[in-house]
Amino acid sequence: MSAAQTSNGEVVVSVRGLTKVFKDFWNRPKARAVDGVDFEVRKGEIFGLLGPNGSGKSTTIKLLLGLLNPTKGHIEVFGHSPRHVQTKARIGYLPEESYLYRYLNSRETLDFFGNLFHLNKADRDNRAEQLLDMVGLGKTQTRAVGEFSKGMQRRIGLAQALINDPDLVILDEPTAGLDPIGCREVKDLIVALAKRGKTVILSSHLLSDVEDVCDRVVIYYGGKIRADGTLKELLATPDTLRITTPVLSRETLEKVLATIRADVSTGEVRVDNPTQNLESYFLDVVNKARAANETSGAQSGARVAEYLRGGTEAKSSGEKVLEKLSLPQAAQPVAAKPVTEIAAPKADESKLAALAQPTAPATQPEISAPKTQAAKPVDLSKADDKLSSLLGGNKK
Repeated sequence: MSAAQTSNGEVVVSVRGLTKVFKDFWNRPKARAVDGVDFEVRKGEIFGLLGPNGSGKSTTIKLLLGLLNPTKGHIEVFGHSPRHVQTKARIGYLPEESYLYRYLNSRETLDFFGNLFHLNKADRDNRAEQLLDMVGLGKTQTRAVGEFSKGMQRRIGLAQALINDPDLVILDEPTAGLDPIGCREVKDLIVALAKRGKTVILSSHLLSDVEDVCDRVVIYYGGKIRADGTLKELLATPDTLRITTPVLSRETLEKVLATIRADVSTGEVRVDNPTQNLESYFLDVVNKARAANETSGAQSGARVAEYLRGGTEAKSSGEKVLEKLSLPQAAQPVAAKPVTEIAAPKADESKLAALAQPTAPATQPEISAPKTQAAKPVDLSKADDKLSSLLGGNKK
């Protein structure tokens, strides 16, 4: 058996003592992004990379792709260096950010990437058609990818990562920006690729995605691997036991294990180790690592910045509100009446009472003209004199 073989299958990726130190302009060490990492990924396996931001996951992926040179250590992909040209042709990569030509449409984008792998025109067209239907973009082939939402860009990005039918697929946050249906479709696709014998390396912050599909995982913190193994090994709690049985009566549940085995005639009684949630295990590993070591990546925040909290006065006011809300109902002080309280006039109360009494059926309201003062009687003789004077005549 060759060095590239193990009892569990062919080793696709082998990493030993991998270290990457970034330096500043004066060649001084600035950050140890990856520090003495060892792991193997086997054929047909779904391998998960977990860790907080800045823990070394993306740097490890770039080292595997040959985009960065390691400071120390050794990497083999399909038995060759990551910079081997024929090795690169067997890898499909979906970066965390979709780097696409925004003025190309979906079909042109896949045709462009297919041409990079020297696929002929017929193969490019055939694969593009199938991939667009697979990722749900079959009806958007003529739209420019620059008009796509983030979720749609992730879909076309996944399609371009598979255009060369790769043997190793590296996915960095593949479900970012996708709706729940899209997330489920991507996870189903990952499982289907593994069943076809392809190897998948998945880096994700969504622990539920990793838990659903991954066979083995490594958890990074501060550039080092803090835990690795299968999910069953990592999440099991060996100091307790769990007995799984069909539905039993209350009396039977109170009996000892031997009595239960004797009473159950149908169904399976299994004894195994209960598992904890992946998120809980992940946080526990990271907290232990944080307590022991520093990291150049992101850390959990402690308190909100002072200027965002509005100063000490705002804090004390908020505390008073919380204290007031936490008091029992009987112990809460009675609020004083506002000084500008407005009381309803008594006349309005009487009107409301009158309206509440039963009344005769309503009739059509009468429309009355506005009241005006009574017109004074006009002295016609004086009016006649004024009219004559205006006309230049004299009354005889």
